[in-house]
Amino acid sequence: MTRTLWTNARVVTADGGIDRGPEPGAIEVLAEGGRIVAVGADLPREGARVVDCEGRLMTPAPVDCHTHLVFGGDRAREFEMRLDGAAYEEIARAGGGIKASMRATREMGIEALVEASLPRLDHLLAEGVSTVEIKSGYGLSVEAELNMLRAARRLEVLRPVRIRTTWLAAHALPPEYAGRPGDYIRDVAIAGLEQAHAEGLVDAVDSFCETIAFSTAELEPLYRKALALGLPVKIHSEQLSHSGGTAFAARFGAVSADHLEHATAADARAMAASGTVAVLLPGAFYMLRETVAPPVAAFREAGVPMALATDCNPGTSPLTSILMAMNMGATLFRLTVPECLAGVTCNAARALGLAGETGRIAAGLSADLALWNVETPAQLVARIGFNPLHARIFQGETV
Repeated sequence: MTRTLWTNARVVTADGGIDRGPEPGAIEVLAEGGRIVAVGADLPREGARVVDCEGRLMTPAPVDCHTHLVFGGDRAREFEMRLDGAAYEEIARAGGGIKASMRATREMGIEALVEASLPRLDHLLAEGVSTVEIKSGYGLSVEAELNMLRAARRLEVLRPVRIRTTWLAAHALPPEYAGRPGDYIRDVAIAGLEQAHAEGLVDAVDSFCETIAFSTAELEPLYRKALALGLPVKIHSEQLSHSGGTAFAARFGAVSADHLEHATAADARAMAASGTVAVLLPGAFYMLRETVAPPVAAFREAGVPMALATDCNPGTSPLTSILMAMNMGATLFRLTVPECLAGVTCNAARALGLAGETGRIAAGLSADLALWNVETPAQLVARIGFNPLHARIFQGETV
């Protein structure tokens, strides 16, 4: 097996904290067979390929823990409508938003979805990303939802990346089920989940809990089915209003609750008790020109780990830059530099149930690393529109 030793780097392990200014050469990283076998000083060089990092910053490879990367169509016109004063809820109720993407996505087969999604994935990989979560949610029929996850699995074959798939059929109510949310949950969200699970297409279950989507009562049968199948759950909640979705998901031991602009201190305490990660999505906050920010101080006080993600989607966050997500997390939500870096590494991995696989530089984990042409983490977060990636290392291989 190939042994590789990285030396002379400013290493941020994200294992037990984020160092603001690591010194070069203090920590070396040794990997074999795609996994890290040792992290420390003066590691053995015998039989290893030695890589001199020349003082560059090394971090865990970023993890994008919330995306809607697979979709059809374009919703730039809605961006114009919002500039003219239309609200997101108004656009959605008029047949735009998720339902507009539904119409375009349903018209596309698996290969077309893959072809449309690859450029978006490649943008993320170009910024060092090793792991991407991809949700369904734009098909809103059993077969269209399954095709989205089939396309997501195909992406993992075509690129050196770790993909985690999430069943998000409970994203919106399609026109054919207007006024019948319970029937939709039964006929599409639950029945489709059973088929996705049987095909090995799904790693987690998600939903949109909001006045324009589903209530906690409507979602409860879906979450019970997910747990019965042994699948972790998460939730889109408290984005546009306080729906109670966060506390509801915490009751089910959700791995994450996402958006959270209208979450409360009580929600934060419930998340802390259930071990639920807060996934903050500044791209959607920015695009929708929201004014209520997530309660970061409450999350800090309660000890809730905070992750950051692109929320890459066709309408409310057409963002394919994990670096920009960090910058937005700092400027819009006032996260610190260490919080931003933890948000796209160790905490993002935890939000996907992958804390024991990636997101940190520690013995036993996958050798997913990023080398940057900067000296400090602050330089990663502060710059806008600049990609300082020197090398992306996935499972021990530079790719």
